[in-house]
Amino acid sequence: MTDTRALELFKRHEQLVAARSVLDSHLREVAERVLPRQDTFQRVPMNEGEKRTEKVFDSTALLALDRAASAIDSLITPATQTYQGLAPEDDRLEGDREIRLYLDEVNKSIFRMRYRPLANFASQAHECYVSLMAFGTLGMFIDDHMGIGTRYKSIALSEMYIAENHAGIVDYVHRKFPMSARQAAQKFGEKALPDKIRKSLQNDPFCKYDFLHCVKPNEEIKSRARDYQGMPWTSYYASFENSMIVSEGGFRTMPYATSRHVTAPRETYGRSPAMMVLPDIKMINEMEKTIIRAAHKVVDPPLLAYGDGILNAFSTRPNAINYGGVDERGTQLVQPMKMGSNLPIVFEMQRQKREMINDAFYITLFQILVQNPQMTATEALIRAQEKGQLLAPTIGRQQNEFLGPMTERELDIMSAAGVLPPMPEKLRMAGGRVKIIYSSPLTRLRRAEDGVAIVRTLEQLAPLGAVKPHLYDNFDEDAIARELSDIYGVPAKVMRAVEMVAEIRARNAEAQEQQQALADADITARTRAQNAKAIDLAQPAQATA
Repeated sequence: MTDTRALELFKRHEQLVAARSVLDSHLREVAERVLPRQDTFQRVPMNEGEKRTEKVFDSTALLALDRAASAIDSLITPATQTYQGLAPEDDRLEGDREIRLYLDEVNKSIFRMRYRPLANFASQAHECYVSLMAFGTLGMFIDDHMGIGTRYKSIALSEMYIAENHAGIVDYVHRKFPMSARQAAQKFGEKALPDKIRKSLQNDPFCKYDFLHCVKPNEEIKSRARDYQGMPWTSYYASFENSMIVSEGGFRTMPYATSRHVTAPRETYGRSPAMMVLPDIKMINEMEKTIIRAAHKVVDPPLLAYGDGILNAFSTRPNAINYGGVDERGTQLVQPMKMGSNLPIVFEMQRQKREMINDAFYITLFQILVQNPQMTATEALIRAQEKGQLLAPTIGRQQNEFLGPMTERELDIMSAAGVLPPMPEKLRMAGGRVKIIYSSPLTRLRRAEDGVAIVRTLEQLAPLGAVKPHLYDNFDEDAIARELSDIYGVPAKVMRAVEMVAEIRARNAEAQEQQQALADADITARTRAQNAKAIDLAQPAQATA
């Protein structure tokens, strides 16, 4: 039986597909030459293992894409670092020790859940960054994995369609994806499936069928409902077989985290570096084809033969004998045709195109420090400052559109599972609202300007400070040390707490006072001994007189 709600969903889906048809043709050109494994735009389902590199003759863009995704991963979400923290939204509560300890424990719980083996975050985050740099838009589905944690899934852009609300925030997501009959029965239950899929469970459980997942704002929230009808987000799973809804539910937070690289005016989807240099990517592939043809002609050139009909069935096989190829004087009657090709200029043009492609994917920027490891600390800070300024506008956007919504979703799942520690009363009275503090390598790069200012100031004052040391009284040495350590990313565990530093200095001062007291006592004792000796020596002389 056809479900009218399912028909409405499919109608909306067709509208989203039609609205993106022009972009899909553009994305297909990008996928064919930059990311062939995701070349599924405007194409019929492809077989697993099918060749998808027919239009790739030069691998510069493919390698640059993978390197750029890895670099962004290391700058935003490095698995070896705690790249974000939590702080109370009310600045007046930031100094509260109890709240600070609570938020530190919550943040540790987020990272433990995010990087547990079943979560699969690290690999899926890399896939998201690949999609971001290739197609300009990424999508991550954060699922509640059987009530015990999160499960992350990178969504291919060819499957995902999005729409924004009036504020420019993505709040409407459609995803069309295949599932086998066996997988569908595991997720939705056999009774919820159409008859054809249920029959397939017996005959061919691995046969795949298309499903549609829709997540949108719940426009009819029932405030007293304790189930999904009272949640802010509505979720529908519909089967294209028999056009019926197989699952209906809701979410307290948006399960899809979507982000864009850059967006053009009045466009919903992002634009990527690969789209920006697509003409150069096409050109270098054509150049490579031209070089292959030219090299083929050089290695196996066309032959020029005398046309008297004597020479027939000419063979170019090794050790072949061609009768009639020379005259009675031994002069060759067959000569290779001189092509006069100028390959060096083509190689130079290729080099320029490769540099342009690598620049678009930030590869040149990422290699600055690697190419000049002998630079001074000040030079390294200046280079880091330049890198942070160039990367911040585009890559920094991922912290707001990607990591922020994902963290909200994780906190919601953890709260529902009851794994969060008890909230301090002060924070609860303030509404329990917290903000995310980012401390990733990218954030440190953006702060490198402060480090450059500190180092340059101290360098400029060094000559004058050697003459007038009191100038350094204007600076707080402890604050400088901690600020530079923070900018350079020194691990927090190797830094002593302010209270511990004060205690150590107090002990050292006390020890110095004791040593000084002992030294003064020793000097006093020696002085007394010398005075006593002088008196003893003076007494016989007085007696003689």
